[in-house]
Amino acid sequence: MTPNLFTPLQLGAIRTPNRIYLAPLTRCRAGAGNVPNELNAEYYRQRASAGLIISEATSVSPRGFGYPNTPGISTDAQVAGWREVTRAVHDAGGRIFLQLWHVGRISHGSYQPGGEPPVAPSAIRPRGKVFTGQSMEDYPTPRALELSEIPGIIAEYVHGARKAREAGFDGVEIHNANGYLLDQFLRDGTNHRTDAYGGSIANRARLTLEVTEAVVGVWGSDRVGIRLSPGGVFNDMRDSNPMQTFGYVLRSLTPMNLAYAHVTQVTAQDIAHGAKGGVGPRELRPDYPGWMVTAGGFTQESGNRALAEGWADAIAFGVPFLANPDLPERFRRNAPLNTPDESTFYAPGPKGYTDYPPLEG
Repeated sequence: MTPNLFTPLQLGAIRTPNRIYLAPLTRCRAGAGNVPNELNAEYYRQRASAGLIISEATSVSPRGFGYPNTPGISTDAQVAGWREVTRAVHDAGGRIFLQLWHVGRISHGSYQPGGEPPVAPSAIRPRGKVFTGQSMEDYPTPRALELSEIPGIIAEYVHGARKAREAGFDGVEIHNANGYLLDQFLRDGTNHRTDAYGGSIANRARLTLEVTEAVVGVWGSDRVGIRLSPGGVFNDMRDSNPMQTFGYVLRSLTPMNLAYAHVTQVTAQDIAHGAKGGVGPRELRPDYPGWMVTAGGFTQESGNRALAEGWADAIAFGVPFLANPDLPERFRRNAPLNTPDESTFYAPGPKGYTDYPPLEG
């Protein structure tokens, strides 16, 4: 039978009743101490009809922050806040994975303990500006991590994975995309190291694979996913041969039997910012026989087409789910969609967050 968005899927240890997933969306609405709050719980509860909720990116370390009011998963208070979120989602019949995150060089001293420079694989300053909470400033030049520090980075992901279990999540997704720390190690445009974590594709992929193995050690492979953005240029990213780089990573991940690989496709907006098509889930599918989730500008029609063609097994929807908390039911009825209010994507409070109306009846 040809699958569609409403075909259930056994995704590792989790059975999802549909293939309409909530993509990880940074919304900048955590409370003091980067602690999730009641508003966050309500937001996720409203979207519990998703086959799977993938949470917003969540920092595994105090050094992993680079945006205001984003959540963490390293303190007991953060765990308690997330526990209220997972309870709300489960009470509404949903399933939720936590996305584990470290921003690396996409930060500023105002977010770092002691005002120190952010860390990265190499001391290469990204182009662009960072919002410090008060003003927009140029990104600083990061400090290259010493070889002796890398086990500590892996330990931070393990700590975050353990805390996610305490918080009641159903699994975790490793954020290895969009120009953040693990992606910075992976690509040769941002990794100029000459040690065991730089140079060849195998060396640049080493941290990705070691972090994944370590997180699997906490959760088991069937409750771990990983997100990759092979064609992305966000956060000043580039790679000389992304098909080779990401093909190697996906082939190396295959024996781990993860719950899924979440591979984003290049959108028209990405291309307008310098990305090139031709490297994404469709092209990389031969390198990964496991379940593949994808995201990137999908509609109901294009999502069903990707599933039918076999290069995706589930579709993660971002902006459509942001503005339509009952997106699966709207798709089922072919009902009109709410219009998203971009001015409220990262603004505080409930407006544009928990006040989008559901379908009547």
